[in-house]
Amino acid sequence: MRPFLLGVFVALAAIAIVALGIIQTGAVPARQDVPLGNLEKWMARTSLKATIEREAPQPPYPYGPPSGRDYAAAAVLYVQNCAVCHGTAKGTPTAIARGFSVRAPQLGKHGVEDDPEGETYWKIAHGIRMTAMPSFGQTLDPRALWQLTYFMKHMDALPPRAQAIWENPKLAPPPTPLPAPSPPAGARAG
Repeated sequence: MRPFLLGVFVALAAIAIVALGIIQTGAVPARQDVPLGNLEKWMARTSLKATIEREAPQPPYPYGPPSGRDYAAAAVLYVQNCAVCHGTAKGTPTAIARGFSVRAPQLGKHGVEDDPEGETYWKIAHGIRMTAMPSFGQTLDPRALWQLTYFMKHMDALPPRAQAIWENPKLAPPPTPLPAPSPPAGARAG
């Protein structure tokens, strides 16, 4: 039995050393302009699905049903924060969106109306690792996150004001700049 366990240990150690070597030599692409490999895609999708199943909010949701004002506010938030990657009603990707190796869905063409609200909320609030999808949970309040969630859930049937902003982003006011983050405690001013 001892030789078998030693063989298993040696095999696992060899696999770990080879994997570390592959990573340390740069054999795993780190560039954004190289398509993901099948193993990377599988690992990312599998992990994302399991995480969302475990962590996404379940009904009843804390906000809703949304009003016409909520949809219009969400349309403005979408134009200011999301359209640069996910496009507008026309579904035409921007230069930024075309530069991602993990393509951002163009929501005007490939919406998320069929996704559960909890899943969409989770993606907006937490972002998606190893993609360009940021976490908005640190910059938007929970109400704004839910407004965006419902906006995306109903992009195919928006109230008139929200639909107008979705179709013509120039109707949205310019974004309000966020204050600069505070320097970490003990940091020296340069």
